[in-house]
Amino acid sequence: MAKRRKVIAPSADELDKIEAEFRRETLNRPNAVVAPISQVAADAAREHAGISVEGRSEMARDKTDANAHRDAKGQGRLIEDIAIESIAENSMVRDRMVLDAAEMDELKLSISAHGLRLPVEIYAQDGAAQPYGLISGFRRLQAVRDLYALTKQEKYATIKALVREPEALGGAVTAMVEENEIRASLSHFERGRIAVISAQQGVFASTEAAVDALFSAASKAKRSKIRSFSLIFEELGDLLVFPEMLREKDGLRLAAVLRNGAEARLRENLALGQERGQCQSAIEEWALLEEVVLQYEDDAQPKPKGGRPKRVTGWEGADTLRLSTGVTLQRQSDSQGHLIRIKGARVDSILVEEAMQYLAQLFEKG
Repeated sequence: MAKRRKVIAPSADELDKIEAEFRRETLNRPNAVVAPISQVAADAAREHAGISVEGRSEMARDKTDANAHRDAKGQGRLIEDIAIESIAENSMVRDRMVLDAAEMDELKLSISAHGLRLPVEIYAQDGAAQPYGLISGFRRLQAVRDLYALTKQEKYATIKALVREPEALGGAVTAMVEENEIRASLSHFERGRIAVISAQQGVFASTEAAVDALFSAASKAKRSKIRSFSLIFEELGDLLVFPEMLREKDGLRLAAVLRNGAEARLRENLALGQERGQCQSAIEEWALLEEVVLQYEDDAQPKPKGGRPKRVTGWEGADTLRLSTGVTLQRQSDSQGHLIRIKGARVDSILVEEAMQYLAQLFEKG
């Protein structure tokens, strides 16, 4: 086998000599054209003549790193420091209606001690006063803003962020809902509310489509419940004061009578109760709603021909409330404070314990 020869590229000086010889040989030929390849090769040789092998390797690495940086930025995988003032937290409707004060304090303590562990997600807004809109991380952004307002430290003037480019605003809304569903479950009303508003703003074609897209991982039964609370928001959302505390079973009863045409009567009862100061808590608000709910539920039931007389329900005066279950709630007050007396055959220690837990949640939020 013949031994291979090692090919060595000529230097710039050698190429100049070759070109000069070529020119001499072709100068007297008619219509001679000088081939440009030798000049190109010479220029390339001159350009790299002064760069070492290590230098050329570093240039190649820099080019690879620059391409990787551009790819990461384009795909929303690059974490950047973004000024908190340049982010509009309400550029799109938020699903979370209530921020728990105790949880916010814990979050601020965590960020001040350990830094921000998870970046927020934002998207670019062309032509807006604030160049970025918030997708997810509402509580984290608010916590960093609070820390900056309190300390004026420059490290809180910016926040770690991933700049996303969602194909449509629907993708941004879905991302926000998915994060809150995973990190801190939304209330039934908040789920229904975000579905309605995103449909009204044209993000989705209808409320039905919004529920299917935003809660695609939920079961068919859960999506049906969300649609019920969407109806409550559509027809009563502007009047309800404590909607996020509406229990699932009560919300489903309320949605059922709304479908049967109870909207006008419910709105009238709510407005009247608010004028009389009878809507100072979630319990009082539900009592106003339940008055109408019971009437529509009773009308929907077949009338018995005889037997035990119908139980009287609803408010008796301003202090006594009789429920359809036979339980009576009576409120009193004295120099030591307020008292709620609970009476009825169904009242036992377990029911009272559940009521205490509900009241504890109510006053913790208050």
